[in-house]
Amino acid sequence: MLARALSHDLPRSRWLAALLIVVVLGLALAPVLFPGTKALNVAAKVMIFIVLVASFDLLLGYTGIVSFAHTMFFGIGAYGIAIASTRLGASWGAIALGLLAALLLSLALSLLIGLFSLRVKAIFFAMITLAVASAFQTLAAQLSALTGGDDGLSFKMPAALQDRLVTYYLLFGVAFLLVLALLRIVNSPFGRVLQAIRENPFRAEAIGYRTVVYRTLASVLAALFATFAGALLALWLRYNGPDTSLSFEIMLDVLLIVVIGGMGTVYGAVIGAALFVVAQNYLQDLLRLAASALEGVPLLARLVSPDRWLLCLGILFVLSVYHFPTGVVGRLRAMSSRG
Repeated sequence: MLARALSHDLPRSRWLAALLIVVVLGLALAPVLFPGTKALNVAAKVMIFIVLVASFDLLLGYTGIVSFAHTMFFGIGAYGIAIASTRLGASWGAIALGLLAALLLSLALSLLIGLFSLRVKAIFFAMITLAVASAFQTLAAQLSALTGGDDGLSFKMPAALQDRLVTYYLLFGVAFLLVLALLRIVNSPFGRVLQAIRENPFRAEAIGYRTVVYRTLASVLAALFATFAGALLALWLRYNGPDTSLSFEIMLDVLLIVVIGGMGTVYGAVIGAALFVVAQNYLQDLLRLAASALEGVPLLARLVSPDRWLLCLGILFVLSVYHFPTGVVGRLRAMSSRG
């Protein structure tokens, strides 16, 4: 039953299985285990980033496509919910209409980008997607009558979602189903073809697979899943703006999470997102405690100052890449196979 739910892509490592259980149970029980607004926000952000990173890994890890336009589709999903809820009011109909419009727009844009750009070399495709994403962010900031400009849009939710706990478990259920759907996709015959294209596109083309078609389909699927992730973000924040969902910093975070968790595995998105988001939100608090404990040692207290949390996060990232070159999932699976 479990193997079928996971599309027969089992963790293949006891330590990895234990980590996944801890993350899933931690997210499921977060409102009980970690009461407080900050903890709930961090848990919700982890779930949103799991879906976003897993959808990006469908491009990078499974197909070998480097795209910098992924946050554009993330923003489209968030803006779809925000604009519809602002214009039509707090209702389920507005949410459904906004999500549908966002999915259709993402479908059209990803098809255009895929069909016109995937025939060029990888570096040129990456530059094209970066230009498109930058143009879309500028457009979102300038169309203030529709998007709220730099100030963004604040909106209300239907009565059933006024309770944050109900919204949280809605996010949990949708994110869980989306991850299972991604597992099913990457472990299907379609997913195997994507991996073959990643390893050797010329050989895949030679044996009869239209690589442009498969790459375009992968781009479309990744865009649609990213749109769902953006919609979840808007539902949770009840606000959206250019810096909230279209910032290039989000794209950098996604790239870091993919590397930390491990490319070419959905489980890497789960582990990487949990580790990165928790470190990003709590490292400064830990450094503050360490600085207080080392107050009598001026040099050490200055080294662990909370103001240097970004430097410490960078050092942790470098160490993780050095010790886990194939990501946490790859390293744990390698250890298990050697054992």
